[in-house]
Amino acid sequence: MIEGVDVVELTRGLVRAQSVNPGGNTGRVARILAELLEPAGFRLTWKETPGKGVNLLAVLRGEGDRPPLCFSGHMDTVTPGELPWSVDPFGGEIRDGRIYGRGACDMKAGLAAMTAAGIALSAIPRRASDLVFIFTAGEETGCDGAKDLARSDLLPAGAGALVVGEPTDCRPLFGHKGALWLRADFYGRSAHGSMPEAGDNAVYKAARAALALENFLAASPPDPLLGGPTINVGTIGGGGKINMVPDAAFLEIDIRTVPGFDYDSLQKSVEKSFGPGAKVTRILDAPSVLTSPKDPWFASVLDTLGRLRGCPQESGVVSYFTDASILYAALGKPPTLIYGPGAACQAHQTDEFCRIEAIEEAREAFVAIAAQYLGAGEF
Repeated sequence: MIEGVDVVELTRGLVRAQSVNPGGNTGRVARILAELLEPAGFRLTWKETPGKGVNLLAVLRGEGDRPPLCFSGHMDTVTPGELPWSVDPFGGEIRDGRIYGRGACDMKAGLAAMTAAGIALSAIPRRASDLVFIFTAGEETGCDGAKDLARSDLLPAGAGALVVGEPTDCRPLFGHKGALWLRADFYGRSAHGSMPEAGDNAVYKAARAALALENFLAASPPDPLLGGPTINVGTIGGGGKINMVPDAAFLEIDIRTVPGFDYDSLQKSVEKSFGPGAKVTRILDAPSVLTSPKDPWFASVLDTLGRLRGCPQESGVVSYFTDASILYAALGKPPTLIYGPGAACQAHQTDEFCRIEAIEEAREAFVAIAAQYLGAGEF
C-alpha cells in the first residue's frame, strides 16, 4: 500500500469540484491538485485558456540529465446529460466498490491516481529526470488547453516518455486514431413551401452529400495496428420553418484517421465530393498517435506492469483520441502510454462510475513506471 494521499477521497473531491465544459470551470480541480503537489516540492505554473478554463503544470525537479517523464490528464468533463441519474452526478457517492459521478471515469480517477503517485515519488532522493504533470482544460471540446500549451513556451522542449491517464481499465495502450472534424455548409434559395419549384432546397443538397459520404473511405488501406479509418455524419440541420424552402443547411462530419493521412488533402477531397457550392471548414484536427509496442521504454512498462499484476500484460490501441494528439508532437514525439483507471465504456454515460480497485491499481502502476524511469528501481 502506498502511503500519503487517500486516492479514493481525492477522486471523490475532484468529482464534487464541478468542471463541466462548455463552461471552462477547471479552477476548482486545479486548486485541489495544486494544494497537494506544491507542498511535495512541485513547482506550479498556471495557464488560462480563455473560455475553456485553467491549465496547470506541475514540475518535480530531478538531478540527472534524462529528458523529463511527462504525465497528462484533463480536468474538464462533459455535462451530466438530459437523462436522470440514480445518484447526484456531482456527489462522488460510493456504492458497491465504485465511485459514481460525472468525470469519475473520464478522468478524475486518473488525475487522482497520478497526483497520489507524484506525491509518493517526491520521496525519491535522487531522481534521474524531471517529473512533469500536464493537467489541461478544454479536452472535451477539442484539446483546447493542450493546443494552448503547445503554442506557449511552458512545456518541456522534449520528453523522454509520455503517460496519458485516460480510462483504459488499467490496460496499457500504445496508440489511438486521430480525428478530423469538419463542417459542410450548403446554400440554396428560399421560397414558399407550397411552391418548392421556385426555390433551391439546401437540405436536399446536404442529404445527398451525407449519403455520398457513407462509403467515402471504403478504399482506404487499414493500418496494421490501428485498423481502418472511419467516417460518421454526426449532425445535420437546416431550414427554419416547415412551410419554407430552406436556403441553408449543414453537416458535421467526424473522420477518425490512421497514420499516413494528410488532413489538408483529406478536407479538399471531402469538399470536392460535394460538388460546387459547398463550403467545408475545419472544426478539429487531432493527429493519430502510435508507439511501436517493441519500443524499449514501452516494453519496459509492460514488464513492470506484468510484475505488479503477476501475469503478462496485453497491450492494444483505441479509436478515441486524447490530448496526446497535441502533446506528442509538442514534446518531441516521445514513446507514449495511454493507461488509466475506469472503463472507456463508462465515459460520458449516465451514472458514470469508476471502480475503487482500479484507481488503486493505477496509482501503484504510475509509481512503478515512474520510479523505474527516474532511476529508483522498484521504489
